[in-house]
Amino acid sequence: MPAPDTVTERTESSFALEPSDNARLINLSGELNTHLEHIERSLDVDIANRGNLFEVRGDAGAVNQAEHVLKQLYALAGERGLRGEDVHLALSEAGSRAADGSGMELLSDNGDDVVVRLRRQQIRARSQNQADYLRTIDARDLCFGEGPAGTGKTYLAVACAVSLLESEQVRRLVLVRPAVEAGERLGFLPGDLSQKIDPYLRPIYDALYEFLGFERVGKLIDRHVIEVAPLAFMRGRTLNHACVIMDEAQNTTQEQMKMFLTRIGYGSKAIVTGDTSQIDLPDKRRSGLIHAKRVLSGVDGVGFVQFANRDVVRHPLVQRIVSAYDVDERVRGDRDA
Repeated sequence: MPAPDTVTERTESSFALEPSDNARLINLSGELNTHLEHIERSLDVDIANRGNLFEVRGDAGAVNQAEHVLKQLYALAGERGLRGEDVHLALSEAGSRAADGSGMELLSDNGDDVVVRLRRQQIRARSQNQADYLRTIDARDLCFGEGPAGTGKTYLAVACAVSLLESEQVRRLVLVRPAVEAGERLGFLPGDLSQKIDPYLRPIYDALYEFLGFERVGKLIDRHVIEVAPLAFMRGRTLNHACVIMDEAQNTTQEQMKMFLTRIGYGSKAIVTGDTSQIDLPDKRRSGLIHAKRVLSGVDGVGFVQFANRDVVRHPLVQRIVSAYDVDERVRGDRDA
């Protein structure tokens, strides 16, 4: 006899928010109940209330989280006006990205079969490191993917970004890449800013065209839903409710990497990709990617995935080429030592 389908237990919780205060309740709910709806969407629960008496229905773990968040925000609502950022922070602190599925719901994950769901297609992990990479992007607000060319770092990052955009979990995509080859002095290149930086973002564009279609990508760029920005133009900005991808991060300096990472705002996710074997900086030791791996190791909310030659998913010859260069670099390093 086949095993019955697993049914997730649903429960409900009733509680009162004290002290009863109409002004505080209005503050908690937000304009047109936007704060309560934010909590419902994030935790997949239903919230009903009559005055200060609340009832929450949903999965047991999510109900407990929702009750904790509501009580925390109600206390804060008595001190000042609540903002969307306050709700987002309270949800994060309550563990709204827990592995029970109350997080981003970016992936279909059945053991080794990890899939990113898009409207046009599904993107499947083709190696264990790719699966770990997708899980890390899903679970962390900041993910570093480092390794040789052809391992899918940029392609999978764009797939996750598009999935977040299509499911309305972010409002826009911001694509960033250091233009080391042009010294970040782009003025002499022809065209407007987008046309100047386009050649450096071609791998990201190729993936976007595949996932969204050429015309739709053009329309989203025109509407500033997809934004292309040289790294040097990121100073002074705060990026809220966005998925930000920085490609070729090995060519950032330590100062540029810190500047980029401190642009991350509420409701945002950042993905940083690079290959430390292809650093174009004058002093390779000052690569922001190498420095970030050392400084941010163990920081909560940050994940690192290291790809290897075996993860190369291009023509088999590419994997052999990468391996041959690795061997040559090791031999030359031993000789120089």
